Amino acid sequence: MTAVLVDSNVLIDVLSRDQRWAGWSSGALTAATNRFRLVINPIVFAEVSVRYSSMEEVDTILPPDLYGRESVPYEAAFLAGKFHLEYRKRGGSRLSPLPDFFIGAHAAVAGYQLLTRDAARYRTYFPKLSLIAPD
Repeated sequence: MTAVLVDSNVLIDVLSRDQRWAGWSSGALTAATNRFRLVINPIVFAEVSVRYSSMEEVDTILPPDLYGRESVPYEAAFLAGKFHLEYRKRGGSRLSPLPDFFIGAHAAVAGYQLLTRDAARYRTYFPKLSLIAPD
């Protein structure tokens, strides 16, 4: 079974019951759960955790037996830095690498698909990355 790295926006959509995206995100997450091993990394964990007051709460909503936890590989961190440099050359204003660069690079170097509902940046900087995203 191959793995899918789950982007924080999909999890936040489901957990917050986002009116626009919860339906798509919930359906895509369920479909991925039935076919793939799900993975998150510390960046996804951090982005989701801001809504909760304790690690135990986050562990309950993102159980480690369902969402495998992996560190961001150093190769992915290097790649994220390179794509951030490209972003800056294109006129981007953020001074430090964006979370999406770490998430996309992690999926890319690990050979995972990425489940996200915000595919534009990933398609720009990671055109070979296999995405599970809305049309």
